[in-house]
Amino acid sequence: MRKGIEMEFLGYKRAEGRAGVRNHVLILPTCGCSSETARIVASQVQGSINVIINTGCADVEANTELTQRVLTGFALHPNVYAVVIIGLGCETVGHDELHKKLKAETSKPIVSFGIQEEGGTAKTIAKAVPAARALVSEASAQSRVPCPIGDLLLGLECGGSDATSGIAANPALGEVCDKLIDLGASTMLSETIEFIGAEHILANRAINKEVHNQIIQICRDYEEHLSAAGQDCRAGQPTPGNKEGGLSTLEEKSLGCIKKGGTRPIVEVLQEGVRPTKSGSLIMDTPGYDVASVTMMVAGGCQLVAFTTGRGTPTGIALAPVLKITGNHETYHHMEDNMDVDVSGITEGIYSISDGAERIFDAIVESANGRMTKAEVYGFSDICIDHICRFV
Repeated sequence: MRKGIEMEFLGYKRAEGRAGVRNHVLILPTCGCSSETARIVASQVQGSINVIINTGCADVEANTELTQRVLTGFALHPNVYAVVIIGLGCETVGHDELHKKLKAETSKPIVSFGIQEEGGTAKTIAKAVPAARALVSEASAQSRVPCPIGDLLLGLECGGSDATSGIAANPALGEVCDKLIDLGASTMLSETIEFIGAEHILANRAINKEVHNQIIQICRDYEEHLSAAGQDCRAGQPTPGNKEGGLSTLEEKSLGCIKKGGTRPIVEVLQEGVRPTKSGSLIMDTPGYDVASVTMMVAGGCQLVAFTTGRGTPTGIALAPVLKITGNHETYHHMEDNMDVDVSGITEGIYSISDGAERIFDAIVESANGRMTKAEVYGFSDICIDHICRFV
């Protein structure tokens, strides 16, 4: 293990103790009906970001609770300096209510506006844009300071997987996870459906019997939930692209997927969008859909996401850098404008898995220090809030 800058990164230390790798002003809608107004506000304020959500109203209680968990997680995220909330006025949880809740949990600057009470989109924009500009100006005065690598929470994702994912990119990322955890950092494995068939192997890494049983249970719950609706998870897994890439069964896909989580003891199993209470190797119970999974891990506080892909994907989320890693030489060169890290040398026998892990680790540190990922340069902002009550 090399010494020096790798042991720390230059980040934005927050009053609550977490360190951000970005310093965003977030324009946050409370519901789908205010998402477009939030987008317009962000488009007029350089240095701000926005998210588009498709929920927030006219939903069952469990789905409303999940949406609020995600919105709260976004607002409290360490990569966010300040928040401008844009509400409609008749949604389930209005902008005033969300504002009060957030102010009770954080000292970061937060302002909010309601479209109906302001008198429409134009009048809301006229107030929100100057407020956002003032917050961006404040944020720009913040300086990066040295922070220990142990402050990082890295989200782990794989999508568009092929045969190279399980033999190159995922094992290399797994070594990175072990190294980060040994330095005091935390990592978060997700996509419960992609544990199925290998959950017994994953559960053997549990720190105790309780966590072991939780890992088995979330997989069982997922299959039983689908079965109750007359569905089979194997109808959509592996995906057509996975099969073309050489993955024949869900079990084969799962065996490759869990490799990216490394080998350290799993200390906590979290529901979607829930912030961890422990440090180390974590699991979040998310869907297998990449965008939904990344959304939930970022809502849970992941400052960065390491995303392995064999076939390639452009996915990014506005709040956090998403590093694309591939072990497929053709994919890296064919989709070079989307790929960040090439570890195809592992697949081709040019260098070892450990050598590939060093490349990924260096890229993570560079990104934490401010280097933008390909998805950030494009300005991608993919968001998907899953529905707990999917068949209601």
